[in-house]
Amino acid sequence: MTDLNRNIAKCFSERYEELGRLVLQMAEPLSDEQFWSKPFAFGNSFGHLVLHLTGNLNYYIGAEIAKTGYVRDRPREFSETARPAKQQVLQRFDEAVKMVARTIRAQQDEDWNLAYSAMGEDDAGTRFNAVLRCATHLHHHVGQMIYLTKQLST
Repeated sequence: MTDLNRNIAKCFSERYEELGRLVLQMAEPLSDEQFWSKPFAFGNSFGHLVLHLTGNLNYYIGAEIAKTGYVRDRPREFSETARPAKQQVLQRFDEAVKMVARTIRAQQDEDWNLAYSAMGEDDAGTRFNAVLRCATHLHHHVGQMIYLTKQLST
């Protein structure tokens, strides 16, 4: 493994883990009711965003790179009415983040340039770009979660 590959794997995996911890920390003070509430007429609840991120990571990195066999139901990530327990949802998210970090650390030099395509990401091109896109997607929704937690705490 080259120094560049080690650095890519280290930086990506650490960033995913850092953002994963941030999501768990922001969710901690929320009651189950707050976790699933939508304080705005637009957008999603914190809980639905966690479901969405879990599905995103499990599909784009889990199913498509790690070959986990995960089958995604994207519409349900935003429409789930059963409201599973907050801790259960957060545990699945944490497991997805850990799987992503393991998968990233397992990439060899040549793996980053392997062709990548998946439903909704036909133009991703390479595994490197797919992992980068998922990281920016995670970061985008973390920003929304920050805004939601501020609103829910008032």
